[in-house]
Amino acid sequence: MKRLLAGLGFWLLSQNALAFDLDQLSAQLAKPDVVRGPLIQEKHLRALPQPLTSRGQFVLSRDLGLLWQLQSPLKQDYRIDSQGIAKRTPSGWQQQPDQDVAAQQSRLFLAVLKGDHSGLARDFELQLSGTAEAWQLRLVPNSVLLKQIFSRIQIDGGALVQRIELHETQGDHSVLRLPDSQAGDALTEQERHDFAQ
Repeated sequence: MKRLLAGLGFWLLSQNALAFDLDQLSAQLAKPDVVRGPLIQEKHLRALPQPLTSRGQFVLSRDLGLLWQLQSPLKQDYRIDSQGIAKRTPSGWQQQPDQDVAAQQSRLFLAVLKGDHSGLARDFELQLSGTAEAWQLRLVPNSVLLKQIFSRIQIDGGALVQRIELHETQGDHSVLRLPDSQAGDALTEQERHDFAQ
């Protein structure tokens, strides 16, 4: 009986040791210097039968922030970094107001893509399941402001984030798919220029 209990105890310890946790997820997502790829964003509004779909590209720099380049149906470029959100205009990058839903979503995307779970944990209860190769992270807001915007957020990924689903309190939801993200080790000259302005 002792041997059985000891074996069971060892098995439980080894299962806990193998469990994929938030620190491991953060380390995994923070590994690449640069991640870039296509994005498909679907906004499902209760009032419309079909989702509004935007397509474009993104570039995530571990040190500098996120370039969000929408190409259709409208061409719009955004930069999200420690200074906030800026939108490209004909006269250059223009800082955007900080308190709207788009600003909250953009900051959230940056934290998620960079694997900043300590930043997310300030505003959400985090529930991680799965393995390093196939994981799901569920975020339930616990801050008053975010509870007014989101009911829950579901993130799926493997080596990198693959899908983010945001459910808003009034019933709309957004799905962001990053179907072919690639890790890299350097920004292009144009990307460096966009982050520097």
